[in-house]
Amino acid sequence: METKTKKVPFLKKWIISMRPWALPASTMPVIFGTSLAVIFYGTSLNFFRFFLAFLAMIILHSAANMLSDVFDYRRGLDRNTTPVSGAVVRGWLNEKKVAAGAAVLFAVGSAIGIVLVFMTGRILLVIGAIGVVIGVFYTLLKYNAFGDLAVFLDFGILGSLGAWVVQTKEFSWIPVVWAIPMAMLVSAILHANNWRDIESDTQKKIRTIASILGDRGSLAYYYFLILGPFVVVLFLVILPRIFKIGIPPMPWAFLIVFLSVPNAVHLLKRAVMRRKPKHPMDFVVLDGATSKHNLIFGILSTAAVWLHFILSRI
Repeated sequence: METKTKKVPFLKKWIISMRPWALPASTMPVIFGTSLAVIFYGTSLNFFRFFLAFLAMIILHSAANMLSDVFDYRRGLDRNTTPVSGAVVRGWLNEKKVAAGAAVLFAVGSAIGIVLVFMTGRILLVIGAIGVVIGVFYTLLKYNAFGDLAVFLDFGILGSLGAWVVQTKEFSWIPVVWAIPMAMLVSAILHANNWRDIESDTQKKIRTIASILGDRGSLAYYYFLILGPFVVVLFLVILPRIFKIGIPPMPWAFLIVFLSVPNAVHLLKRAVMRRKPKHPMDFVVLDGATSKHNLIFGILSTAAVWLHFILSRI
């Protein structure tokens, strides 16, 4: 644990406590859902509402990260510092300060959400309430094997749907179903973290999908979460064109996400080589590497939306 706090700038301590490396997991669905609303619903972009939604997601995700660090530390987990650790385990900030900071951020993020509800309607209230509840109780959910589902919903499906509703003021299944590939990769980030921590979680009687599956099962599950998004995209591009399943087919432009296949293969190689890694930290920071892959996949997915718009005008 790092204990030299005097040399660490005040602002850096708090930024690290928010674990900013993880924020693309929640913010990309907001950009994706907003793009879907503009292109497939035909609404004009309301940049102010988009900015508020984006800001609220950053704040609420940061609050959830901080609260998770506090509870993990109190349970005796994550005592060893890694490149993606928060400020508590590093010894830069104490638990009470980070818990108080998380409470403030939850309040601020919720307040922004309420403002957006007044602007858009009750549908967003339901989405936002579910998201905040999951965020507040995330650690409890994670300790009881529901963490993967929690992030799948909060930082994947609900983020995309919420962004759509912020722009259109209406519900649609498009931002829900089309966000599934990205949501799977968000779950992959958490799974990589839990997989690394199987031994310590088991000792502390923490149940995660990783600890339930064990090492070999976790490898298979990681394969599913990394390769599954490509399969889902193929299904959503092809199946609705053959069968009427109630939602429009994904544009062919979405096939550009396959440009990220080499990166996915690289992640799988790191996972397979976990016991004899090419570099000592390869498996330790697999969650961070998975987060980068999720960002690339999200950027390509959003680019596909706009590429479809451009090609449809030619």
